[in-house]
Amino acid sequence: MVTDDSALRPLTGLRILEFASFVAGPSGGMTLGQLGADVIRLDPIGGAADYGRWPLSDRTGRSLYWTALNKGKRSISIDVRSPEGRELIVALATAPGPDAGIVVDNNVGRGWLSYEALSQRRTDLIQVHIDGYADGRAAVDYTVNPDVGVANMTGPVDAAAPVNHVLPAWDLLAGMTATTGLLAALHRRTRSGEGSFLRIALADVAYASVANMGWLAEADERGTARPRHGNHVYGSFGVDFETSDGARVMVVALTVRHWDALRTVTDTGKVFDALEETLGADFRAEADRYRYREIITAMLRPWFAERPFTEVERVLSESGVLWSRFRTVHDVAAAYRADGGPAILGEVDQPGIGPMLSARSPLRAGAEYGEYATAPDLGEHTDEILAEILGLAGTELGRLHDAGIIAGSTQSH
Repeated sequence: MVTDDSALRPLTGLRILEFASFVAGPSGGMTLGQLGADVIRLDPIGGAADYGRWPLSDRTGRSLYWTALNKGKRSISIDVRSPEGRELIVALATAPGPDAGIVVDNNVGRGWLSYEALSQRRTDLIQVHIDGYADGRAAVDYTVNPDVGVANMTGPVDAAAPVNHVLPAWDLLAGMTATTGLLAALHRRTRSGEGSFLRIALADVAYASVANMGWLAEADERGTARPRHGNHVYGSFGVDFETSDGARVMVVALTVRHWDALRTVTDTGKVFDALEETLGADFRAEADRYRYREIITAMLRPWFAERPFTEVERVLSESGVLWSRFRTVHDVAAAYRADGGPAILGEVDQPGIGPMLSARSPLRAGAEYGEYATAPDLGEHTDEILAEILGLAGTELGRLHDAGIIAGSTQSH
């Protein structure tokens, strides 16, 4: 067991100014914060466009989305339209110190926040800017996903229309790419003293991902798009089965070991041996399992249909078959309430909301997870940050509040 907190929080002391909304920038900032960095979330007064985004808490009306993505950060709220407010932001972004001068943003049309402007104040500044497209056009995950062709491969085999999946995968990958780029730039600055301006386009993350899995090369060679496969795993064997009591499970045979376990547990070895001889196939080969997936599925389906889920769960778990049950997110939450669920999940007492299911960082030091964190109230740390980093005294902070240049949280005022 790891007990040294430094192993779980290696970025302690690093300060990052995050001026980004929605998923990519905030998820990257959250990851850095979970690793110990002091991430200062900057919002305009009243909150950015994502401050009230769904899902909302039924108890308080607060955004569960904003709260979940901003846990572990400090929050500052400044009037970004006023020259004095902008000067405060620039001063925070370019404040001195070896662990400061780092900015993550997705702003468009704010020349005063550009790398050219900020680097004049601090030459070793690190800025990671997130775009929609590389040419500056706007985009979100739900417009990029259909543009790269994924929506036409998603959904039931007989679906007439494209299916845009609900997970903002490109946003989340862009956030992780941003953290990788930021840490690489920090390493470069540590070695050379030079700053960096890195740009990440959401669409580029999607195009690169699709290309890196060989999907574009496949379509280019074949001259056609890959058809939908429903729940069948492309290029291997994997599909869903329904049990006698209506539960549904996903079973995958990626390797020979998985395939042998599935044959054994369903007592279909002789059937598949005969099929292989008749078809001239070898189901120990992944390509043949995929090629004859419909026949294999038809042979296996009765075994699942004749058994209740409890029996299927027990037998598959004991056999070494690669499988899982289909669950709703409510099923996951209810299971946590019933038996605690996976160790990464936990309940936090979130100010402004109350008890709330949350998660720790998935990075572990040895077997040990880091701590849970709560999200700040909007503007909760405004005075604290301006006093700590810019040295503003109480009288000056009071003047800025009175002039509407800065705002604190309702909890702190």
